[in-house]
Amino acid sequence: MIPWTLLDTAQVPEGGELRLKRRGAEFSIMAGATELMNSRLSGSEKALATLVCARLGARPAPVLLIGGLGMGFTLRAALGEVGAEARIVVAELVPAVIDWARGPMAEIFGDSLDDPRVTVAEGDVARLIGAGRAAYDAILLDVDNGPGGLTRAANDGLYSPAGLGAASAALRPGGVLAVWSSAPDSGFTGRLRRAGFAVEEARVRAHGKSGARHVIWLAEKRAGGAPAAPRPPRRP
Repeated sequence: MIPWTLLDTAQVPEGGELRLKRRGAEFSIMAGATELMNSRLSGSEKALATLVCARLGARPAPVLLIGGLGMGFTLRAALGEVGAEARIVVAELVPAVIDWARGPMAEIFGDSLDDPRVTVAEGDVARLIGAGRAAYDAILLDVDNGPGGLTRAANDGLYSPAGLGAASAALRPGGVLAVWSSAPDSGFTGRLRRAGFAVEEARVRAHGKSGARHVIWLAEKRAGGAPAAPRPPRRP
């Protein structure tokens, strides 16, 4: 078997370290002993974009905010779903991840970062959310490992009642907040509903019809912020 080669390390603001590794054509980004993403396992990251875009339908010139560049799977899937007038802003906290996308992982990203519809913003996605007022049709969060923070304690604020309130304010009427997670979290589902979102949970495979099941919350901003009735989980 081809051994893994360490290509680079990067410090996460406020603590923690990421490691970029390669084995043949396969890439992995690690935080400690935990693999955050792998270039062979992209199904749920792509679904984060395709499920959201299906919800948005034929909105003219939608504006999407993606939290977390990662390996670009969500970005590229979104570009394939939206039209020429759409705009996609990608917030990435760790500058080295952007460098990796244009350097050792350039073959994965292709020309997606140079697409005129794309803006890459270096910094915390929470800052963009907090600065936006009805600015986005959708906010897609693939930050950390989901609502249960792993690499950075400050990420938990995105999924707190205050963070969800900020996301709601940043969304346009009927906008969608989508959150990727490696595992279910019933407490987070409840927080979304109490924040006035209509919530659906989608269970998607990490790779094709195999691999682990990940969770994507699809939370639609309701008029007036009224609490939403429960909706059953979606299964592929």
